[in-house]
Amino acid sequence: MDLIIQILSTTGFANMAWGNLVMIIVGAGAIYLAIAKNYEPLLLLPIGFGVIVGNIPYMPGLPLGVYDTVANGASQNSVFSIFYYGVTSGIFPPLIFLGIGALTDFSSLISNPKSVLLGAAAQTGIFITFLGALMLGFTDVQAASIGIIGGADGPTSIFLASNLAPELLGPIAIAAYSYMALVPLIQPPIMKLLTTVEERKIRMKSPRKVSRLEKILFPIIVVLVAALIAPGSLSLVGMLGLGNLLKESGVTKRLANTAGNALLDICTILLSFSVGASTQASRIVDGVNVGFLTPKSLGIFALGLFSFIVATFFGLLFAKFMNLFLKEKINPLIGAAGVSAVPDSARVVQHFAQKYDNDNHLLFHAMAPNVSGVIGSAIAAGVFLAIFN
Repeated sequence: MDLIIQILSTTGFANMAWGNLVMIIVGAGAIYLAIAKNYEPLLLLPIGFGVIVGNIPYMPGLPLGVYDTVANGASQNSVFSIFYYGVTSGIFPPLIFLGIGALTDFSSLISNPKSVLLGAAAQTGIFITFLGALMLGFTDVQAASIGIIGGADGPTSIFLASNLAPELLGPIAIAAYSYMALVPLIQPPIMKLLTTVEERKIRMKSPRKVSRLEKILFPIIVVLVAALIAPGSLSLVGMLGLGNLLKESGVTKRLANTAGNALLDICTILLSFSVGASTQASRIVDGVNVGFLTPKSLGIFALGLFSFIVATFFGLLFAKFMNLFLKEKINPLIGAAGVSAVPDSARVVQHFAQKYDNDNHLLFHAMAPNVSGVIGSAIAAGVFLAIFN
């Protein structure tokens, strides 16, 4: 009987807490949104499953979780902690940027360089949220890591948080990816509020054809300029530029295909799952609960949503401001694509505009501020990293 009782005490049922149940339900909800609603399934599905796995309770001493690196008095890393090292060390985000670069066509931005201003305007949400987080009592490094959520760029948020505020990595990563998935729900009401029907119907002329030489020179110039402005962005922008150069050079198609497909998929799976598994409901460190279900985590989600809304708001307003000086008006809806949720925010712009004019095709035009937002958020992260690291 003693043996039976001992065996039962080691089961997850015996160690289950209400917080674990809540987080398992949250993970199941993320999987539901990924499968049933098709909200960022490549991200939400592994994250949701990771949340479930990360909240299966087990006895202390078993090297199973992402935070278990010592067991039985000897150094013994769990398998999941090795996966998670790719997140905390900042390895996965640059590799994901490499894949993104290998998949991205910057022709829209090259043909319409003024669109970079829309991507820059959308980054205003990052710095306003940074100030808001400071006012709510977060430290400067925590506020910087929270503010970057407004860039709507999951890898950038994870990269900065892993360097500045690793204790908040789980909530920040989940918030960033959640709002990326909810772009179709968050942005349209703001678009409708800030634009008129006439503005939504504005048609933009077809962009000029971009030469192969321009496409080759672009990633090199971007890396030089961005890294000189914010050296801290070099890890992200450098890999983004390398991936794009592999694609546009025309002589490294095998490498570009590997970076944009197999490598990107592998890193996305491991990063998303590891981040999900890091969201343990309760985790005590030095007598302090640093788990996921804390008021601080809820504050991060609120600030992340605020940051995303502000970024969309300023992108739209700046597009309307530019129209005051442009002879050929731009459709202000493309300003909403300044957040770097590539390519979801650009698609949302396209679908929203076509509700008012079925023949108005804005996707290519919206991709310009969209990809410039990726570069802008990486530069913002580099600025924060240089100041606070």
